[in-house]
Amino acid sequence: MPIRAAFRARRLFPALLLASLAGAVLAQAEPPPLPPGPIGAPAGTGPWPAQAIVEPSLANHVVYRPAALPGRLLPVLLWGNGGCRDNGLGNARFLREVASHGYLVVAAGHARGEEPMRPAPAPTTKPVAPAGAPGAEGPARGADETQASQLTDGLDWAVAQNKLRSSPYFHRLDTGSVAVMGHSCGGLQAIAIAADPRVRTAMIWNSGIYNRGAASGRSGILLTKDALARIHGPIAYINGGPADIAYANALDDFQRIDRVPALFAWLPVGHGGTFFTAPNGGAYADIAIAWLDWQLKRDRKAGAMFLGKNCGLCRDSRWTVQRKRL
Repeated sequence: MPIRAAFRARRLFPALLLASLAGAVLAQAEPPPLPPGPIGAPAGTGPWPAQAIVEPSLANHVVYRPAALPGRLLPVLLWGNGGCRDNGLGNARFLREVASHGYLVVAAGHARGEEPMRPAPAPTTKPVAPAGAPGAEGPARGADETQASQLTDGLDWAVAQNKLRSSPYFHRLDTGSVAVMGHSCGGLQAIAIAADPRVRTAMIWNSGIYNRGAASGRSGILLTKDALARIHGPIAYINGGPADIAYANALDDFQRIDRVPALFAWLPVGHGGTFFTAPNGGAYADIAIAWLDWQLKRDRKAGAMFLGKNCGLCRDSRWTVQRKRL
């Protein structure tokens, strides 16, 4: 080998080695998707312990449903992951808990593995993000691992399965009672499809449209505050308080919404919420189930958590609550 070529090869080798090591790390961090079929044992504290399933006809999503389908129609919940990650098992404990109360949940992303439990952070209200006055746009981001359209795909699938005689979901779903939820980047996906006329309500967890412009955040989803005017059903913003990096964005969204019932509630738990700090999703799961039971099942007892001067959430000293049109 010529001396000059050998020198270039020696310079290139460390870069190739680093790239190879980085690829190995990424491969370990993102395990390959699981094949179709049930995943893990049924779980959840509801009447119908729920399991996660990769359905062959929807392999890039994870479905959560009661292991034994009850003799009643299941409302449908669509879920977007934190970080818009391609992992429909990322919030498995929380979503199994919701499904165990009589829901079919369709989460975007392949089944790649459950997130581990984490210790709860010390309660804090120390702000970690600026108040959010409009500023200059940041650089455009690349595409996220999952897209808002995948939540719509999940709904289309559920509607089709409800009509398909050979499907285990044939006439078992209430496709007129649909909610959309998402955490962080997934919350932006949820806002993006909340305008779908089939969606009756939305819950936005630790998220809000970027105050400084669509391209100023960490995700590739380009969403502006104009999207809020297209929301047609009740919406709830749940977050971790001033210590949540999305708090300022969420509060600004809530203050702009003036045509539909809206809830803004927070716990001093930061951006991660309680998804991973309790076996079944903790306080976040409690409020999610109450909101869904009220909005999709017309359960007045569940609605008491949010309605009236002495609403259940209002009397819970852990929570700080604001409401509009409720």
